[in-house]
Amino acid sequence: MKTLAGIGKKDRERLSEIFRETKGTISVKDAADILNVSSPDAAKMLSRWAKKGWISRVRRGLYVRVPLESRTSDVPLEDPWIIADRLFSPCYIGGWGAAEYWDLTEQIFRTVVVLTTQKPRDRAPVIKGTSFMLRTISEKALFGTKPVWKGQVKVSVSDPTRTILDMLADPKLGGGIRPTADIFLSYLKSENKNIQLLIDYARRLDNGAVFKRLGFLLERYAPDQEAAINDCRASLTKGNVRLDPSLPADRLVTRWRLWIPQSWIKEN
Repeated sequence: MKTLAGIGKKDRERLSEIFRETKGTISVKDAADILNVSSPDAAKMLSRWAKKGWISRVRRGLYVRVPLESRTSDVPLEDPWIIADRLFSPCYIGGWGAAEYWDLTEQIFRTVVVLTTQKPRDRAPVIKGTSFMLRTISEKALFGTKPVWKGQVKVSVSDPTRTILDMLADPKLGGGIRPTADIFLSYLKSENKNIQLLIDYARRLDNGAVFKRLGFLLERYAPDQEAAINDCRASLTKGNVRLDPSLPADRLVTRWRLWIPQSWIKEN
C-alpha cells in the first residue's frame, strides 16, 4: 500500500492547476500543455507525484487523481468507462455494460466490454483491479452509438439496437446466448424496440451469423414480426454457424443454417 507523502508549495500549485484543467484522466501531454513545459519535464513531474501518492498511474503516460480523503494511492478506478475511452479510442462501451445502462438486464457484470478500432495485444487487460474485454471492429462498423456523460467526460455507448446486434455477432459480449436471449426479450418489450433498425443495422454490420441468430430468435420470441423474419431469411449466407460458438451443438436448424445446443432443442 502506497501512502501519501507531502509535496512542496510549487508542486501543489502545479498539481492543483492540472486538476482544474483536466477531466477524469491526466496525460503527459495534458500536463505539458497546462504547465507550458516540455513533455519530458511533464513526465518527470507526473512520475514524481505518483511516487508520492498524489496521483495514480493507470498506464504509461496516463494517470488519475487520488481522492483527497484517500490515505493511499492504491485506489480502484473511479469510472472505468472514462479510462476505456482514453485508452482505446476510437471506441464505445458495449455488450452487457451497455445493456445494463439501457435497463435491458438486471445482471451486474464486473468486466467492462469495449469495442475499439485498435488492435491491442492484450484483449483482457486488468487495470487498477478493473477487468476489460476488448473486441476489435472496423472503422465502418463504428456506428449506432450514443454519447453519454460520465461526470464531465463524454463517452460513447452502443445504443440499445446496436447493443443487441453486437451480442448476436458475438454472444460472449452478452455473457453467452442465454443471457443474450434474455436481453433480447427485454429489448422486444422495451420502448427502445425498433425492429426495422435491427434489420438496417444488421445489413450495415454485414455479418452473416447475425442474420441467422436474429432470424432464429425472432421466429422463436416474436413470430409476429414476419417481415423482419423474411428479411433475415433472405439475407442468409452460405455455411452453418453455432447459436453460441462456446457451446456444443447437437442439432442443425436447416432453415437458419444454425447449430443449436441440446438445451434449446426441446424449445424448438
